[in-house]
Amino acid sequence: METVTRKAPGTSWYNAVWRWHFYAGLFCLPFILWLSVTGTIYLWKPQIEAWQERAYDSLPITATRATPEQIVATALAAQPGAHLSKYERPETPAQAVRVLIARDGVETRVYVDPYRSRVLGSVREDARLMKTISALHGTLLAGKPGSWLVEIAACWTITMLLTGLYLWWPRGRKGLAGVLYPRWRSGRRLFWRDTHAVAGIWVSLAAVFLIATGLPWANAWGSYLAAVRTATGTTDGPVDWMIAGKPAARSGAKPAESSGANADEHAGHRGMAMPPPSAVSTTPRPGDLDRMVAVAERLPLAAPVLIAPKPGTANWTIGSESANRPQRTRLTLDGTTGQILDRRDFAQRQWIDRAIGYGIAIHEGAFFGLANQILGTLVTTLLATLAISGTVMWWRRRKPGTLGAPLKLTRPRYGAVLIGSIATLAVAMPMFGATLLTVLAIDRLRPR
Repeated sequence: METVTRKAPGTSWYNAVWRWHFYAGLFCLPFILWLSVTGTIYLWKPQIEAWQERAYDSLPITATRATPEQIVATALAAQPGAHLSKYERPETPAQAVRVLIARDGVETRVYVDPYRSRVLGSVREDARLMKTISALHGTLLAGKPGSWLVEIAACWTITMLLTGLYLWWPRGRKGLAGVLYPRWRSGRRLFWRDTHAVAGIWVSLAAVFLIATGLPWANAWGSYLAAVRTATGTTDGPVDWMIAGKPAARSGAKPAESSGANADEHAGHRGMAMPPPSAVSTTPRPGDLDRMVAVAERLPLAAPVLIAPKPGTANWTIGSESANRPQRTRLTLDGTTGQILDRRDFAQRQWIDRAIGYGIAIHEGAFFGLANQILGTLVTTLLATLAISGTVMWWRRRKPGTLGAPLKLTRPRYGAVLIGSIATLAVAMPMFGATLLTVLAIDRLRPR
């Protein structure tokens, strides 16, 4: 009598999901570890920069203090040929004034002692530690190609997390051990398995949110968003976040409506972001900067507050560049009179920009202070734990000389709900859709 071996119900499904989880993880895990480390460092940007600049924030105070224009003249003397880009309002009287000067489109941050009119130090804006960490995190220091790689990894990490939830689902298991808390005293195999599974279930939702709020910075998704905003009529001036490591101050902008004396302003007039350094030198008229700083000191704006001349006009901008984006405000003023010509608060932006602004603030750990930073660090730590435990499990399970991928069994039938879900993800994340088609073609052509 011939014996027929039957597969347990759901075996094909479990195997198919496991294969997708494996290949997604094989590609994503190095990126997850990299982004977790660089992201954790960036979360603590305020504390790190405060420590770096501690020598500039406790200056001896004297009775005589230079005017803002004298401070800028001191900064410009340190780099002949440069012009004023932005003036940062000091937060305390004992703080050195940060003056951003530009030459050939490159900004340099100059620290000036306002009581002794001397330069204490300077650094190129793009060479600051947190700028470098941000570039490492978002583009791998590789520009658009790096941004594409990070975006693809982010999209497939969502796939890895969703398939991981399917594999984690307790099928007939009793108790919460190995489901919601790990069994670390039951041998190495269960130690790594439970570490991976439990870390995954606790971090999944937060990780998906973290990935989604990071996509506006990506080159492809950022451009995709600009197209969606245009198609839906929600374009409302320039966005105030970077795309592929580049300022996006004019991305998706449309001409602003007239606002009194400045009807001919460009689209950046009604945006939230401060203008990028201009290659066109603008020499402010005597008295204008002092007047603008006096106005800025009376305004209850969240730090840091930047004051900048608008090239080619007699107007100035005063704007809060707070990391907590819902606190941001930007004003345009007449340099001669100090009259406020236009004010743009976060609450006045389109709903889509407000939603992204809230997401970015949480992503960067700035929305609800120290608790936000701690929560973000916990999420990145659990993601790093996923990457490390997954790598250990794969390495221990694989046979020497093989990839260790799950065997390819009979392909299960894909229902309408699953197909619709995948199509939705592909539309929401075009880079996922494009790479998914490539992976499906390779999987079909690859020998069984």
